[in-house]
Amino acid sequence: MQTTSLSSWADTDLPTCLRPISDLHDAVLQQQVQRLLDQKTKPVGSLGRLEALALRLACILGTPTPVLQQPQMLVCAGDHGLAARGVSAYPTEVTWQMVQNFLAGGAAVSVLARQHHVALHVLDCGVARDISAPAVAHRDAPGLPAPRLWACKVAYGTQDCSQGPAMTPAQCLQAIAHGAQVVQQLPGNAVLLGEMGIGNTSNAALLTARLCGLPLEQVTGMGTGLDAAGVQRKLAVLQQVLQRHPQAQEPLQVLAAMGGFELAAMVGIVLQAAHERRVVLVDGFITTAAVLVAARLQPQVLQRCVFAHSSGEPGHALLLHNLGAQALLDWQLRLGEGSGAALAWPLLDSACRILCDMASFAEAGVATRSADAATHP
Repeated sequence: MQTTSLSSWADTDLPTCLRPISDLHDAVLQQQVQRLLDQKTKPVGSLGRLEALALRLACILGTPTPVLQQPQMLVCAGDHGLAARGVSAYPTEVTWQMVQNFLAGGAAVSVLARQHHVALHVLDCGVARDISAPAVAHRDAPGLPAPRLWACKVAYGTQDCSQGPAMTPAQCLQAIAHGAQVVQQLPGNAVLLGEMGIGNTSNAALLTARLCGLPLEQVTGMGTGLDAAGVQRKLAVLQQVLQRHPQAQEPLQVLAAMGGFELAAMVGIVLQAAHERRVVLVDGFITTAAVLVAARLQPQVLQRCVFAHSSGEPGHALLLHNLGAQALLDWQLRLGEGSGAALAWPLLDSACRILCDMASFAEAGVATRSADAATHP
């Protein structure tokens, strides 16, 4: 996988999360976990991809008995100057209104996080308005803290990247550092990625097109609900953006030129979580675009990632393929927020419990498949 040189950014202070990330490959552990799975009271491989997921989680956490603890949902929010070009069906005011909805407990991700007892955090990375956190108590999730707002604002939205860079290098690195710093302050061994920002499917398409070398037409979709004419308008604007930034080729250059503050913060979250050997559960197209940037910087982050779903955005399946990733679900979701990650979370919990709690043939006193049956099906 292509990596980048940071030489062009040497005059700025680089966040520590950009340091090299170790390789998790451990053949001995893999063999141990596979042997444990094969000895469970079931035909070998009969739990299909759940077994592969259990093996992956065991390797991420470095133990044959993985237990997921204190999962943290991080929803990064930011506004985009590009939205003024009409690339979204919704006005930019929806970003801050939905942030308030997250904090008040009324959004899809709020409901799902409560259901699965996942702590919800909202990072104001660059919303074009000041946000205040309402006082909310969880009546239906005793012991779960109320959603928490983190003040990570770099600026009140990015610049219009069809006219110039979305961010300066310093702003980009600041947003990355903010994401990493939030992870450092949170407990647990699993992070779920979410985002909110009107227009940010455009930024995800731009990052995917440039870093994966894919035609913009193949990775640009309806976003929040554009009609066919709206998609064509959006595509024309995005073509202008790519033409505006021919010099942006390396990951950080592309992120600063055509990304967003919330995307940069998610890059920092992914990198820091990878350093801390946390499971990273990735939501949809936009969060996967952030993982793309992180992986181009540090390829080993992909060893720590589980991809929740393949969304209804056409670029997402192509991006997953480019990353060599297979999503757990394919339900044509396109809401964002981290909703798909929250929906997939119980599958990770189930995979760990199968590995840790399911009896082996020896423990249960159940006969294994006979040698005669194995040779004469």
